[in-house]
Amino acid sequence: MLSPHYDPERYGIKLTPSIRHADILVVTGAVNRKSAVRLKRLYEQMAEPKFIVAIGACAISGGVFAKSYNAFAGADKVVPVAANIPGCPPRPEAILDGITKVLAKLEKVK
Repeated sequence: MLSPHYDPERYGIKLTPSIRHADILVVTGAVNRKSAVRLKRLYEQMAEPKFIVAIGACAISGGVFAKSYNAFAGADKVVPVAANIPGCPPRPEAILDGITKVLAKLEKVK
């Protein structure tokens, strides 16, 4: 999705080296007990307004790890999720579409 073929920068999507400069946090995998603590800490370090996007079946519902002893059934059990992008794996076009919809919400808030 970050390749020049899809060109996400035309929508204003840029990677940032620090979570303190980010508006959107993307969760792409299953959330277990150890990563839940870190995810919550990263969410708290983000500046307002902040949005979380869950990408893929593992981030949305736990996927194949849902019934595991240490996995949560999705990122929304740990942090508030603004958008879910389904798929295993989701298509790059779907990811761009979901993130641009969250960017529209961000523009309304700002």
